[in-house]
Amino acid sequence: MPEVARKAALALTASAILLTTACTGQSGSGASDDASKDTTINFWHAWSAPSEVKAVQTLVDGFEKAHPNIHVNVVGNMTDDKINQSLRAGGDKAPDVISSFTTNNVGKFCSSGALVDLNPFFKKSGIDPETTFPKAMNEYTQFDGDRCAAPLLGDAYGLYYNKTAFAKAGIKSPPRTWSEFEADAKKLTIAKGDSYTQLGFMPNYHGWESTTEHYFGQFSPTYFDSSGKSNLAKDPAFTAGFTLQKKLVDELGGFQKLEKFRSTLGDEWGPKHPFHTGQVAMQLDGEWRLGMAVDAKPDFEIGVAPLPVPDDRADQYGKGYITGTIAGIAANSKKQNAAWELVKYMTTDTDAVVGFSNAIHNVPSTLEALKSPKLKYDPRFKTFLDIAGNPNSTTTPASINGGVYLVTIQQFGYDYESGKAKDLASGLAATAKQIDTDIAQAK
Repeated sequence: MPEVARKAALALTASAILLTTACTGQSGSGASDDASKDTTINFWHAWSAPSEVKAVQTLVDGFEKAHPNIHVNVVGNMTDDKINQSLRAGGDKAPDVISSFTTNNVGKFCSSGALVDLNPFFKKSGIDPETTFPKAMNEYTQFDGDRCAAPLLGDAYGLYYNKTAFAKAGIKSPPRTWSEFEADAKKLTIAKGDSYTQLGFMPNYHGWESTTEHYFGQFSPTYFDSSGKSNLAKDPAFTAGFTLQKKLVDELGGFQKLEKFRSTLGDEWGPKHPFHTGQVAMQLDGEWRLGMAVDAKPDFEIGVAPLPVPDDRADQYGKGYITGTIAGIAANSKKQNAAWELVKYMTTDTDAVVGFSNAIHNVPSTLEALKSPKLKYDPRFKTFLDIAGNPNSTTTPASINGGVYLVTIQQFGYDYESGKAKDLASGLAATAKQIDTDIAQAK
């Protein structure tokens, strides 16, 4: 989902594997229930839109057909707060299986022991996560050696562009490097007094999906060093990312002018999104934007491409930032083997993953599903499939206190782009120190 935890709006049956796991506990997992006997498990998820709720139920129906002895009680529209409360409380009505839109919380889920380590389950089932899931998705579902989650569909970020505006500006193809992007953004910007008739790109960090982590993903930064300390002030990727964004802000009119224009634009989830209306010619966004943009019926042709990369990483063009939905098993569940059968089906059965992707319009979360001929999509959607499968694509690492470090970095970004923070080097050092302090206090 499009990070729905923060924003509203938005079959292979493996029977051979089942035979090896149905009647015995998973090796090393501590689970002892018999998944071959008649049982009922609770599955909590966060989807709330009617079409999405229906898609989840269809996914579960497929599982129950393949596993007629395991019945699934589905509970939707569950936030991470509600899930965490129930995981702590336990009981018959608590979830055995959960899904969350917030990959930032994987570190909390793993370190707290709220979700079980799935490594023993994968091993017993003969499934290698390293070769099953795309690299970035494999990374964001574990913390400190604990794989407490599995990917359940993903989000990939790319570049949307107005092909009509490109043609008028004499631009023949989408930019592949940040220097090309900078030149195109300026060429596509048509100023009108203290505002714009058309803005090439909204670079500000409040510009919908143009967050620090989405920008920086193209620079392949290392957020923490080997000792777990913030690498913000040491890795030149962060300096390059902040410098690029600030240069765009300054060259496209300055922070105040851009913010004044932004305040007149439509919201991210409505039909008047400025990319839909042609007020902004390029947009950093996720795969879900394509359907929304097409539904808005713009008077221009929509183009989709990977985000540009730094000039010195031109050979990595095609990568992007990846996040997504996760699934896990409650540590206090008394039915972990049965719960594993559901998690395994939802996250590793190719036809199940493809069917769910077709219904939800998110990126499939296994390498096999990404290549499936059963995928149904607008040809432009393939850009996101390729980004998801690209081994150079990146994500943000799990942390013991969730996404607090990302909020801290973003806050510095606001200060730096607005001119409140003048010195980048000292600002990065101070921000890194704050991140280290916050993590130390969370342990």
